[in-house]
This record gives sequence, C-alpha cells and structure tokens, in this order.
Amino acid sequence: MTTSTESRPAPGPAADEGLARRLRALACTAPLHDLDSRKANLAGEYAVYGMAEVALAAIDLVTLHMDFDAGADRDHVLARLLPRVAAQAPDRPWTEHERVAKWVLESIINVGSVDRGFRSTYGTFGADGSYVRREYDFKLIEEVPGPDGGVYLRTTDEAVNVLVGALDTDVTSAQIAAEVKLEVLIRRGRLADAQLAAEQARYRTVQYSETLRRALEATRRNVRAVDWMETVPDLIAEALEHIADRYRHENAILTNIRRARDEAEDPEHKRRAAELVDIVKDCIRRHTQLQTRLLEAGPLFRAEQDRQAFAAPAARAGLDLYGQLLAPVLPLPLEQAGRVTSAWFASGVGLRTPGAARLTDLVDLLLTPPVEREHLGAELPEPDLVSTPDDSRFSEAQLEAATALLDLPVDAPRRLSGLLAEARRQDPELPYLVALMAVHAASPSVGTAYRQGEERLLFAVDDGARLDDPEFGGADLIVGSALLDAATMAASRQEAT
Repeated sequence: MTTSTESRPAPGPAADEGLARRLRALACTAPLHDLDSRKANLAGEYAVYGMAEVALAAIDLVTLHMDFDAGADRDHVLARLLPRVAAQAPDRPWTEHERVAKWVLESIINVGSVDRGFRSTYGTFGADGSYVRREYDFKLIEEVPGPDGGVYLRTTDEAVNVLVGALDTDVTSAQIAAEVKLEVLIRRGRLADAQLAAEQARYRTVQYSETLRRALEATRRNVRAVDWMETVPDLIAEALEHIADRYRHENAILTNIRRARDEAEDPEHKRRAAELVDIVKDCIRRHTQLQTRLLEAGPLFRAEQDRQAFAAPAARAGLDLYGQLLAPVLPLPLEQAGRVTSAWFASGVGLRTPGAARLTDLVDLLLTPPVEREHLGAELPEPDLVSTPDDSRFSEAQLEAATALLDLPVDAPRRLSGLLAEARRQDPELPYLVALMAVHAASPSVGTAYRQGEERLLFAVDDGARLDDPEFGGADLIVGSALLDAATMAASRQEAT
C-alpha cells in the first residue's frame, strides 16, 4: 500500500532557476571545448595549440575593443590575436598562426550555420514533476553593421558571462561587488588580484552598455516593442544612479592606485599599478560614454515615437513572388512562361543608370600613366593535390554481375529472395549490391528515365510477403522490368524542345 506522498511525483532538482542557470552556463563553454576536439580535423598537426585559450583571448579582445556605436574591427582583433597564437608554437610558420587565429575566430562566430548561433538542449522539471527538455539558443560573437557600412564584431552577454564566470548575473550588483572587491584588494596591496577584479568590473560596464544599446536599437525599429512606461525608464534611472556612485568609487580607487604605484619599490608592483591605472581610466571613459547615451535616450524615444506614429503608410502592397508569379507560371509551357518572366524582370530590376563622364575623371584617366603588367599575368600558386583513395565497396565486375542478374524479362518478374540466393552463389558480397539496387527500384524515377531516353525501367513492388533470408529482413519484393512507352517518350522530347 502506498501513501499519498509516495504516489506524488518527486520534485526535480532543476525545478529552481539555479540549476537551469548553471546548465546554460555550461552550454556557453561547450563551443570553446569543442574547438580542441575539432582541431584534429584540420589538415596538419595542430595539437600543440590550445584552441580554447585562443578563443577566450579572442572574446576578450572583441569585448575590450568594441564601442557603444560600433563593434570591434575584425582585422584589428586578428592582428592582436596573432602574438597569442605565435607564443604557443614559436617555431611554426606565420601563415599557420594566421590560419589558427582565423579558424578560431570563425568557429566562435559559427560561420557556416544559418543563423550563426549555437544551440544546446538541457532538461528541467515542470510543476507536476515531469521532465521537460528545453533548447537554449545563444551566440558568443556576432557580426553587426557599423556606422560606416562595414561589418564589425560584438560579444554577446553570454560571451561576457563566459569571461567573468557567471551567467545571468544582475549587472548592477555585479558591478558594485567587483568595484568594492577591487578597492579592498588595492588597499591590501594585492595588485595581481586587483587587476583581475578591475578587468571583471570593465566587462560588467560593457555589458551594461550593451543592454542599453539593444533597447535603443529596438526602439528605432519599433517603438512599441520596448516598454518605455516602466522597464526602460527604470533602467535609465538605475543606470544614472549607478554611474554617479561609480564615479565616486573609481576616482577614489584611481587615487589609491596612483599612491600604490608611487610608493611601490618592487618593479613588478609598479608595472601592475600602472596597468590598473589604464584599466580604471578606461572604465571612467566607458561610464562617461554610457552617461551621454542615457541622457540622449529620452529625446531619442520621443523623436522615434513622432516619426513612427506619423509616418505615411505604404503606397502599395508588396508582390508575393510565390503566389502571384512562381505558382501560376510553373504549369505554363516554356514559351508562355518566358514572356511572363521577361516582363517581370524588365520592370522589377529597375532602371539602369547610364554612365556619365565627368571632366575631372576624364583628366585623371588621361594623365594617369599606364600600369605595366606581365604578359602572362600573375603566377598562380601550385595546388597541393592529394590523391583520393578508392573507398568504394563494390568493384566494376560486381556491378556488372548485379546488373546482369537484374536484367529480367518483361513478362517474368522474380522474388527478391530468389535473386539474393542466386547472387550469394556467385559472390558472398553480391547480395548486398542486389538488395541495394532492388530497394532503390521500389520508387523508380519514371520522369527521369523518360527524359534520359531509357527504354527499360527496373521496378520493385511490395505485396506483403515477408523476406526469408539469413542476412536480410523486411519485405520480399517482386522485382521486374517494364518497357517505357516510346511514343510518349518522343512526344515529351518534342514538347521539351
């Protein structure tokens, strides 16, 4: 006999948000660990490189070099990352260091995927105790357009959290804790630990700026998508109060660091104190920039509200390419469809602007001396060709034997079991090829055979009989040959031409 408490489902350990947060934090580090496991797939010996270490350095560089308005320049990040890669293998060529740096940066951007993001699956427990699988989508570094039309790099909140080691931490409380810790460490003379705390405080400042920047970008796209009644005004008020407190703390910290730098006799302490001065100055600069953006947020909201509220509606609806063009044109003959598509492209691509010569361009063109070029052009690099091994399982002789075995008369179809037994008597490997060709014939491409001019087509039909074979299971297919209609084939060719 069971009691009511015994029959009730046990609450899962992930019912609280804490474990789910740790699972997401673990997922954010998975792409970095995956780099070291995937480096064996690169053509060459790259075991000497610590790819996760290079990836963390790349995230660090992008975070520190991106600004409020623009992200970090890709070429600049790669140039700063190369010495880090070269230090791991100084005897390797510089071209290899460049390849490793580019591969790591593109991997954490996730170049090659559709949305350039990562996805991880983790489990939580619902209110009724049932186990629920959830998907967590995130990015580490994303490519964003810059004010000059270029493409820049920005780190996401998840990437910053990978750096500081805490996911979904409240930005304000984390910043206050980091700066209090920094001040205490400086007073105690522990400058090495103080430098780490100062870098963490700077990461939190960057994350605070990113929160405001995303809210302003969403406002420019759609003012209704952002809560300007409570959420954003509360964020601005808290951020301004936070900046005022940080100014007082950072100026006091800066005074203590300079005193420690001037009074220190150890050269290492002097160097670390000088680095701390630069970090705290950068924090003050970022807070000044954040304060400017916070003061501009209110006028920007009102301007966007007026612009979007009184914007003129679209003069005409857009064209549905699939429903209005593609679907009606596909059933038409080629002659009629060509007229429709030609008319659409003539009006759809727009006007072609003729080139008009300017006097200044003409003078430059006439006075510029011609560039000497080599007669045969630039020398092409010699490709490094590697012979591909023949890894096919079946030989040409086995293919001919299987084709001859399946060349059945039109009026004499056979069971697959009989074909497999006859093939096994010829060659132990031949039944696998015969079974593969028979399964492929279960759904023959009749249209393709018509277009290619084939006169005979292999087919296979399942009549419900079970296959009795020592190596294969499933249905005992009826395999046979069918003749294609030559008149229909000729008519289809004439229509195609």
